[in-house]
Amino acid sequence: MTITAKIITDSVSLEGIRLTTFELRYPRIVHSELMTHRVFSRGASSSRAIPISRSIKDILRDPAEPVAWGSNKPGMQAGAELTGIRRTLARMAWHGTKRCAILGARISQWVGAHKQVANRILEPWSHISVVVTSTDYENWFALRCHPNADPTLKALADTMFEAREASTPGLLQSGEWHLPYITERDRLYHDNDIEVLKQMSAARCARVSYNNHDGTTPSLGQDMELFGYLMADAPVHASPTEHQATPDKKWSRDRWSKPKLHGNFYGWIQFRKTIPGEAVHER
Repeated sequence: MTITAKIITDSVSLEGIRLTTFELRYPRIVHSELMTHRVFSRGASSSRAIPISRSIKDILRDPAEPVAWGSNKPGMQAGAELTGIRRTLARMAWHGTKRCAILGARISQWVGAHKQVANRILEPWSHISVVVTSTDYENWFALRCHPNADPTLKALADTMFEAREASTPGLLQSGEWHLPYITERDRLYHDNDIEVLKQMSAARCARVSYNNHDGTTPSLGQDMELFGYLMADAPVHASPTEHQATPDKKWSRDRWSKPKLHGNFYGWIQFRKTIPGEAVHER
């Protein structure tokens, strides 16, 4: 079972507002609880896209399970940790049903079911890879690093907190961009063309990885093709463009230059908000 939190890009504006992008891997069983934090921009690996055989291989190699095996009691918080034979039997039940799920997924694959169907059977034992960007992590840490939080989610939040504490953000001025998955080599190779780099970053955030799904290094053509696919549909698939941002200017204590372009950030202009038709609104 794996829980990791890697900082991809960490920036701070002249106003002292920090914007941090994480790449996370954690058990899918707690993903819904991360999704309740609405100030986060996030993208995740999808059960609809991962081949069934690869999902099964990942589960056999590194099955997800709860961090703690607390005893039952009324309320949301578990009691004392199970020990001895009771803990052993609880884990056996967890991993025994995993084998049944793998069999069910293989049968679904054999009869021709799409991976978006078969992979759902495997989700309790699966990990998920997620890219998260936000200017506001304080409430997340206050709630999820707390002893009353789900232990598996707490382990994720603690890992994120430690990574962020150990990171030093780079200073960005207005017009300079926070671009996850963009390297210095990318900037040099593409002559620091911000429009190209923003689109490359969005494509890589859509993959939740610098690399292609097969592990190869992406070419400009592959990144541009993926970005074009995201923008070509109606409505556009704009969530991968939420992770790129540039500091907004502050004209006075409480007055930003372009507050309507902040999206779910504070003090940063979000790439998504500069894209025409980035959301469908009822009038």
